[in-house]
Amino acid sequence: MRQSAETSARPWLPQLLTLFSPAFPIGGFAWSHGLESAVAEGVVTNGDGVADWVALLLDRGSGWNDLVLMAEAFHAAAAGDQERLASVAELGVALAGSAERRAETLALGAAFAEASAHWAGVGGGPGAETPAGLSAVTAPCGGLPYPIAAGRLAAMAGLPLADTLIAYAHGFAASLVSAAVRLVPLPQSVAVRVLHGLEPAIGDAASRAERATLDDLGSSALGSEIAAMRHETLHTRLFRS
Repeated sequence: MRQSAETSARPWLPQLLTLFSPAFPIGGFAWSHGLESAVAEGVVTNGDGVADWVALLLDRGSGWNDLVLMAEAFHAAAAGDQERLASVAELGVALAGSAERRAETLALGAAFAEASAHWAGVGGGPGAETPAGLSAVTAPCGGLPYPIAAGRLAAMAGLPLADTLIAYAHGFAASLVSAAVRLVPLPQSVAVRVLHGLEPAIGDAASRAERATLDDLGSSALGSEIAAMRHETLHTRLFRS
């Protein structure tokens, strides 16, 4: 099968499609990021509500912070700065606003680090000599948050930051929309419409995060943070967060 010239010029594209595919074995289907509480309490009731909820997280909520942390982890790994990487990992855990959010990011990070070990060192970047040790650098609290693990792997595999941020942001949005399909519930046709409508928000968040620094971290999506906390005492639950 002949590759197109465009695909040949972007050899990392198949890697990104695999790493951030819903089929990649990190267990993302088990977490709703607090959305389950929002649906149970009648805050999110339809496709438009889901779109607004996810767009807010990407613009100025946990999704945005994840992208900034991922970019910082990418730069730290590309520079071979293990101390900087451990520091941003610790920050990533500290920014988790609830026990379940903390468990979510650490569980996804550990699973991603293990599953993506095949790609470590593909680009010959820092740490390429020990691909099996992808998760060796851990925060003092005991783990690599998901965006940190993803950013580190991207640098080690020689993946471009801009495209990796888009792939991560899309995966973040798609995971929440998938959860909404089961929770609201949403028809598949509505879910596809929601994802299509979120494309500008995904691209904008990724573009801003590429130029961002840790000074740009911050969240004003208080409803989402409260929903994540309230999920811990939700009587009936399908998801772990």
